[in-house]
Amino acid sequence: MTGDAPEHIGSRRAFDGRLVRVDLDTLRAPDGREFELEIVRHPGAVAVVPLLSDPGNPDPSILLLEQYRHATGGVIWEIPAGTLEPGEDPEACARRELLEETGASAEQIEHLTTIYTTPGFTDERIHLYLATGITAGEPNHEGDEFIEVKPLPITQILEMIRDGKIVDAKSIAALLWVAGFRLDL
Repeated sequence: MTGDAPEHIGSRRAFDGRLVRVDLDTLRAPDGREFELEIVRHPGAVAVVPLLSDPGNPDPSILLLEQYRHATGGVIWEIPAGTLEPGEDPEACARRELLEETGASAEQIEHLTTIYTTPGFTDERIHLYLATGITAGEPNHEGDEFIEVKPLPITQILEMIRDGKIVDAKSIAALLWVAGFRLDL
């Protein structure tokens, strides 16, 4: 595919916001025609699966968030997540977001994988983590966060994914990763 890939010949900033930027990238196809793509530039993010029970437990619990998301038109189920600050290490961000959104801290944070959220129009990458050795605490939500923290057993979470009650892609990817590769289910 390398020889057949379009050539990037320029970019123009169309929007510069608090969280994202939008660029119009001009590319040249192998046949010589030029075209533009709108690309949402994102600083990257993390998402954390906070495992409350011992991984050997046949039905361990995980902290989930029931969170209002304006873009979805309501409340959705998610795992703790957040945007990387400039120069921030992803693991440090995972610990920070876990503490802010749930009040919990973790003895261990393990990197699972990194995913592109929607590669058709954004460069956003989310680093997925598993947090274990959880110690409870008080969350410190930002002013625009409306969150309820709820521990649920993994069997119920998997049913919620199957039944379309959990629709957040990063959460589905991380939860299924943990269920498939870290837990004996």
